[in-house]
Formats: sequence, structure tokens, C-alpha cells
Amino acid sequence: MKFFIVLIVSVLGLNTQAQNNQELLKHYQAYYKQMKVQGDIQGIINGLTHLNVLEPSEARLDTLAYLYMKDGKFTQALNTIGVKLFATDSNIAVEIKAVSLKSLNQPKLAISQFEELFRRTQNATIAYELAELYLQVQNLDDASKKVEFGLLHVQENMKKMYYESQQPYQVPLKAAFLYLKGLIVFNENKETNIDTAVSYLEQALTIAPNFNLAFVSREALLGQKKQPNTKE
Repeated sequence: MKFFIVLIVSVLGLNTQAQNNQELLKHYQAYYKQMKVQGDIQGIINGLTHLNVLEPSEARLDTLAYLYMKDGKFTQALNTIGVKLFATDSNIAVEIKAVSLKSLNQPKLAISQFEELFRRTQNATIAYELAELYLQVQNLDDASKKVEFGLLHVQENMKKMYYESQQPYQVPLKAAFLYLKGLIVFNENKETNIDTAVSYLEQALTIAPNFNLAFVSREALLGQKKQPNTKE
């Protein structure tokens, strides 16, 4: 009889807990929906966090990490979904890891994620990211391969944003690839390749006269050229 009473109490307790969880789930679903209506990013993040605690979901985790990434909270994004590369990761999860690791100045880790993205979807935009990262770690062969792929497959409507100046600006992606090609050529031989590197930077500037980074790089390379001796 005592066991039977304990069993009934336990079942009632479980039912009550389940009802409470369902009520909380409905509350945070409504909260999340309202935060989306209001465009409140932090509210959306809070709502998704509660929903994932109550009802874990890989899709919710990916969405939560994506929101962190878009808000510039790269560490939080990676803390949400991790940094390891898994074949079962969704495309958005791989993108989040790639972008966040690059933004946190972890090029070697970012490369593996971007390579996985490139394996799944070979396009010029991802090729540019990889070329830039390979150049950063001085893997010039792979950087060059990605630049050549990009120049072959880039489309006229593709653009690249740059943020190094006070005012961010946009250039055609083809100009961005030519800029990288100039840097790669220069790094292959800094003594003899200045003129060739400058020619690629000038091609980039012909396409995008507003390309400040290419202009600054060209001027820096020209400044390194040895001035011929002149007789007085």
C-alpha cells in the first residue's frame, strides 16, 4: 500500500513537471516570436536559449550561434556550437565556425572550416576567404590556387567589402582577387617581383579606383624599389 501511494505521488509529480515544462515552452515560444516582431536581437537570443534548454534542438543551436556571429559575438558563437569540424555539421554551422575563427584571428583553424565549405559549395566568394587565409599563414601555393579558381569563376555582380579605412567600401570581387594575386607574387620573391606585383595591383585599381587597400599596397611596394644611382 505504501509503495502504491509513493508510485502515485511520483506519477503526479512527473505529470506536473511535464505540464510546467509545456507552459514554459509555450511562454518562451511566444516571447521569441514577439522579440522577432520587435527586432530585439538580444531578446531573440534569450528566447532561443530558454527554448533550447527546455527542448534541445540542433537547428536552434545553429540559429543561436548565427545570431551571435552576426552581432559580432564570435566567442559566444563558438561556445554555442564548438570549434571542431564534423562531417554532420550543417552548412550554416560550418560557416559560423569559419567566420568566427577567422574573426578571432585563428587562421589555421578557420582554413579547415572554409575548406569544408568549399568542398560542399565551390564558389568564388569562399575561394577568396581561403586565399586570404592561406596568404596570412604564408601558404602561397594554396593561396595562388584559390586566386586562380576565383578569377576563373568570379561573376561581375560579386562584391567584396573592406573595412580598413574609416569609411567601409565595396569593390568588385575580381579586383579583390587581383589585389591578392599581387600580394602573393610579391611574397614569392620580394626582391625581384615588385614590378609584377605592382602590375596586378594596378589592374585591381583600374577595375576599382576606390580600392584604398590596393592603392596603399602599390605605393608601399613602389617605395621599396631601389632608386637608381644618379651622377651629380
